[in-house]
Amino acid sequence: MAHNLPYITSQAALKKTFEKIKEASTPEKFNEKYLTDKLQMKGGAARAIPPYLKRIGFIASDGSPTEWYKEFRNPSFSGQVAFKALKQAYRDIFEVNENIHKKGDAELKGIVAQITGLDHDNPIITYIIATFKTLKSFATFDEIATEVLAKAEKIEKNEEFKEESKPNQIIPNQVGLNIGYNINLNLPATSDIAVFDAIFKSLKEHLLKA
Repeated sequence: MAHNLPYITSQAALKKTFEKIKEASTPEKFNEKYLTDKLQMKGGAARAIPPYLKRIGFIASDGSPTEWYKEFRNPSFSGQVAFKALKQAYRDIFEVNENIHKKGDAELKGIVAQITGLDHDNPIITYIIATFKTLKSFATFDEIATEVLAKAEKIEKNEEFKEESKPNQIIPNQVGLNIGYNINLNLPATSDIAVFDAIFKSLKEHLLKA
């Protein structure tokens, strides 16, 4: 059975690459020449890096760094981007178990063997698992959910506080002494509507102004 799970054979080279991406400036093209000249990485392990970075969405088909590459360099987003890259590159694994990143090697190995159709002792399975775990080591998981939950709880508490404080709220520019009064009118016995109009007009002008 054909498989489409990315892997490289040197985890040391991959880990070093991720660390160098964070330290070095973003290049126009991330290729073997950049690895050799700028990141001082040579040999077969270095040649395998660019194709892998394309598979995880860090560089485009022409070798130019993507937004994920740039966000990975930002400590505030690095872990979240690594997790997104992990889920994209190993989509087939996550479709079998969406929480596989929280499981042990045995369960991960079983799923990889299931997807690839390879024997459990095949070296390729070992490489796939090792590469999966290298990328996972740069990712964050529970922190994302915790942050979202904390924000939701904060909003809910603020809404509750607003509801509780409404009866005692003081509106700026409206603080003062409020006086209530009643007006009793003795209207004249007349059928002339103009008389009543004059009375209520006078009340409005002199007594009922805000």
